[in-house]
Amino acid sequence: MLGLNRNDFLMLLFVFVLVAAAPIFLNPFPEGSTFAQFNAGYPDLMQRFLIFGIFAIGFNILFGLTGYLSFGHAAFLGAGSYAGVWMLKLLTINVIPAIVVSTIVAGVFSLMIGYISLRRSGIYFSILTLAFAQMSFALAASVLTPITGGETGLQTTLSDPRILDGAAAGTGNIPAPSLFGLEMGHSWKVAVGDWLWTFNVGYYLCAFVLMIVFYISIRIFRSPFGMMLKAIKSNNERLSYTGISPRPYTLAAFVISGMYAGLAGGLMVSMDPLAGAERMQWTASGEVVLMTILGGVGTVVGPVLGAGIIKYFENIFSKINDGLLEQWFAFMPDGLADFMVTIVHPFVGKGWHLSLGLMFMLVVIFLPGGLVGGVTGLFRRLFRRRSH
Repeated sequence: MLGLNRNDFLMLLFVFVLVAAAPIFLNPFPEGSTFAQFNAGYPDLMQRFLIFGIFAIGFNILFGLTGYLSFGHAAFLGAGSYAGVWMLKLLTINVIPAIVVSTIVAGVFSLMIGYISLRRSGIYFSILTLAFAQMSFALAASVLTPITGGETGLQTTLSDPRILDGAAAGTGNIPAPSLFGLEMGHSWKVAVGDWLWTFNVGYYLCAFVLMIVFYISIRIFRSPFGMMLKAIKSNNERLSYTGISPRPYTLAAFVISGMYAGLAGGLMVSMDPLAGAERMQWTASGEVVLMTILGGVGTVVGPVLGAGIIKYFENIFSKINDGLLEQWFAFMPDGLADFMVTIVHPFVGKGWHLSLGLMFMLVVIFLPGGLVGGVTGLFRRLFRRRSH
């Protein structure tokens, strides 16, 4: 069905169910409970799960299939963000042109950078992409201030022309991004007992886009083009000896990956019409590398899982403070409670990076195939034992 084999279709269906029901299962704790802090079912965070999942899926097409490690993919995320904001300013507040143009601009930008960077491989390729990303960041932060807004960023204003909106633009307030009149920030809240679930328009637009690009990535992985990319990763020199030049294939993968990043940037500004130079920094490029490795390099669903875990730690664990820890351990004697707060404190709040780093170390050491690879290996062992 849909051109997929049985396993791939079931995986696509599984991801669809998870994404559609995410506002429910990401809020497992009742409102007002002690552990409500761990709920992640609010629109802004759920949108980030999906947007960075798209970013990581695209990066995995390059890194997971060809083995080419790029440290500059944030440049395409930033280029897509800037292009998206300019569409919201010049054309219309409708997010469709912003998303489409962001993807195209990032594709053209990645074609230029990839054409030069792919003349080298290995660490030299990685350094070239990092250099291009840092140059892009410097240009966006200072030199191209009239286009990018400099360090303050680029955002929509009341005086923007928005030539396709016509008379609808002059309402006295800066219009919010919308999809044919339906604002991205619009939400429906459903209360069931002590649970409160929020269903957001922007989230489901991101979910719709995620399912499309996820399906495309499956088709790429299973296609002859994907098999050629895997052959490049396996033995690039041996492929060259057969008379096949790997460069057109790697350049195509690089451009597709860059377009995924631009699409993610377009969705970012569609949810929040603000683009800043910090999206092009090397830390943003390193983050998508961590997402892909944590979830599972070369796996189809792994990057989405890795993106969700990192964004969950960043937004949930970073908000846990000493006051909340004292509430959790209040049932203990005073001395023991203070001791537990002291022990846990370095791993939460501002120290959330430490928790994430330890998790990343454990995954790299004990699950070199990432979380998805580890789970898959576990199921294979169980099935083998049953068959024996």
